[in-house]
Amino acid sequence: MPLVTSKEMLLYAQKGNYAVGAFNVENMEMVMAVVEAAQEMQSPVILQTTPSTVRYAGLNLFYANVKAVAESATVPVALHLDHGSSFELAVQALREGYTSIMIDGSHLPLQENIGLVKRVVEACSPCRVPVEAELGCVGGKEDDGVSNDSGLTSPDQAVEFVEKTGIDFLAVAIGTAHGIYESTPCIRLDLLSEIKKNVSVPLVLHGTSGLEDGIVRSCIQEGICKVNYATDLRTAFSDGVKRILNEDNSVIDPKIYGKMGKELVKRYVQDKIWVCKSSGRGF
Repeated sequence: MPLVTSKEMLLYAQKGNYAVGAFNVENMEMVMAVVEAAQEMQSPVILQTTPSTVRYAGLNLFYANVKAVAESATVPVALHLDHGSSFELAVQALREGYTSIMIDGSHLPLQENIGLVKRVVEACSPCRVPVEAELGCVGGKEDDGVSNDSGLTSPDQAVEFVEKTGIDFLAVAIGTAHGIYESTPCIRLDLLSEIKKNVSVPLVLHGTSGLEDGIVRSCIQEGICKVNYATDLRTAFSDGVKRILNEDNSVIDPKIYGKMGKELVKRYVQDKIWVCKSSGRGF
């Protein structure tokens, strides 16, 4: 089917107390793997690209890949700009055909973050493309940036942020971090519960790669409707390539090791769809 926006997906998830998996893709094989996994499990799915991924191949090439694969699927597929780094990039993705946009001003002072996000919402609103933004700071390494700050989302500021920006989804900082965890994180489910009481928009969890499935399930129970996965997908694809080349370093056909990378990504996505409880929700 044609690409859809993420808004209806997440409103259904919010109502049904499950989440939709959002998976970062880096190449054609990963795009194919994610959609195949969603199709087999009859789950809605969101594919994401970050600014560095976009610089690698271009918005148009990723849009074309995802559009082509989605059209052969019978489950809802959305294409999301993850951690949009500027107003200009957000608008470029919108014009290219992305059906979901994140603008990340979490590194800015509150009022500057609000101002940036509001501009993006105003640009996307006429096209009915939903906007995600982050309040607080999810630490760790994300794309080109590394943050040692782990400022948590304030429930009171969340109310002001949602009301003044008009965002559709709020990414919250509750103790998760991007990249690979070096120690067990302290996830503030109590804070998440308070945020959920204060705002009505669907909530998003970043920094999920490496987080225990049980913790993710608990976050969904407390109101998370979109769960982002990135680092672990890169690891899965790389492991598949390494496996083939370690077995036979004479292999020169990219399709051979690309196929194994794709297979491991697909297995990972299927597992996380189960964690998100979205299997069979492909309305």
